[in-house]
Amino acid sequence: MQLTVQDVLDYELLEGAIVRTAKERANAQPVHWVSVMEMPVENFVRRNELVLTTAMGCNNDLEIFRGFVQDIIDSGAAALMIAMGRHVYEIPKEIAQLAEEHGFLLIELPWELRFSTVIEEVMIDLNDLHRQERQRSEQVQQDLLKLILADAELEKIASYIRRELDHALLITDVHGTVQAAAGFSRAKLEQWEQQVAKGIFPIHQTALKETRDPMIQKFRSGELGSRKLIQVPVLQVSEEAQGYLFVELPETVGDGRLDVFSVHVLEHAATTISLWRSRQNAVEETKAALRMDFVRELGNGEFTSKEQAASRARALGYDLELPYISLAGSPENFRELFERKKNGYSSFTEWSKSMVAYIEEEVHYAAHAMKRAVMTGYADEYLIVFLEKPPESGQENQINFLDLIDRRLGNLLPEVVLSWGIGDHAEGFEGFSDSFRHAKIALDIGRKKKGPGHRMDYRDTRADRLLLQLAQTEGMQDIIQSTIEPLVSYDQQRQMDLIGTFSAYNHYQGNVSQTARALNLHRQSLLYRLRKIESLTGLSLIDPDDLFLLELCVRTYRMGAAEYDNI
Repeated sequence: MQLTVQDVLDYELLEGAIVRTAKERANAQPVHWVSVMEMPVENFVRRNELVLTTAMGCNNDLEIFRGFVQDIIDSGAAALMIAMGRHVYEIPKEIAQLAEEHGFLLIELPWELRFSTVIEEVMIDLNDLHRQERQRSEQVQQDLLKLILADAELEKIASYIRRELDHALLITDVHGTVQAAAGFSRAKLEQWEQQVAKGIFPIHQTALKETRDPMIQKFRSGELGSRKLIQVPVLQVSEEAQGYLFVELPETVGDGRLDVFSVHVLEHAATTISLWRSRQNAVEETKAALRMDFVRELGNGEFTSKEQAASRARALGYDLELPYISLAGSPENFRELFERKKNGYSSFTEWSKSMVAYIEEEVHYAAHAMKRAVMTGYADEYLIVFLEKPPESGQENQINFLDLIDRRLGNLLPEVVLSWGIGDHAEGFEGFSDSFRHAKIALDIGRKKKGPGHRMDYRDTRADRLLLQLAQTEGMQDIIQSTIEPLVSYDQQRQMDLIGTFSAYNHYQGNVSQTARALNLHRQSLLYRLRKIESLTGLSLIDPDDLFLLELCVRTYRMGAAEYDNI
């Protein structure tokens, strides 16, 4: 819906007009504005502007006239209408040839025809077209809003936008992954995926064209095959793109420019898609919160009955009849990473929430890759995972699962340190909370024994759990404290690490040479430390009973039992 040069030539008042050049372009050449222009042209003529002139400034000088017409052509004007009879009696063949070479419309007007009359007629039609475009644009806006209110799928919204624009289009996320398509063949979509994989799309280069329109300034252009694509960002409140709308232009639009109506439709479409995304995000956040609460309550044993839990599970798409094994994860360095890489987040809570979401995505990806059901949640700084345990599968099920997560997180979040505790499968409804409790015990023991970033299976913690049980008795607490306290105090004063020295010495079964090499110590220095351990504890390192007691005390202490935090 546009006014063309041919529409203007069809006016009754222009019956005497003569098209001298590029007559075949009159039907396709749009007219967006009309003006009277004499020399100099400079930047006063806009694109697709119908220019009327007397050429009075050319003074019958062929070169000046040629320069004037060239400037009009370069401005992208729709056509040049020249009043003939006073300043120009005949258009020189050199000027006509110049216009023909550029496919530019030169039109002769009778001198007696008033420019004001032409301008009035053109402006009446342009204003009427603008009114119709505005009404149509408003109707598109209302229709899109109705689709949002009707909870329409993104594919339906894409189909409507395509009908209004008459162009094929794609709606993608911020990475270029297609979420809806209209008018794209399977082969074209495969070509798109290849371009995305190469990093060609989405486009991050400079703006499409210089323009004062803030909407068009956000557009980018690229090519897919032989066709030009316009990239329109779907913006958040923060003005950051949360996705893109890609529109394939027809071959007839050679310069990649869109008409005013198309720009308005794209603006409404981008707003609609943004609203759709916001709604979907709200729905997903609500579902995620419900799932997280469910998994937390399941892991903590907060359900009053199996029937209550099963009802909630069905609503969330979970199957509690499957056998599960629990894993407890702990991000160890979130606070440190947040202080170094806040990346515009206003709070640690907001940042950590996004990081946990990334990790949960990888957990679900790993479960999908292994064809296992999974339930995840996050509470009290624990990542709660219930992973389906196939019949007769051993530790390799959860080991392979964690290996896959670690490999992918190593690429996505290489600086995040995760510790894992692996529970055991327990039968019955109560088995969920038992398995998670065991996973947390394994996680805590693993962190104390191996440090952050390691895994510990509950089945491998029997000796450690026994030590912790022993440490709870009053008599044992006194023995451990009286044995360990002198070593801890000496280490704090002299920075000698006598406890670490003993652990290494015991690990190498009393071999002084191996211990010295492992600790990078001179043999005499090691012997000095060993004598110091004996003198501070009153125990002999060659007496089996004393050696057992010291090992028991050190291992219990290194487990980090709460009773010894004040040593």
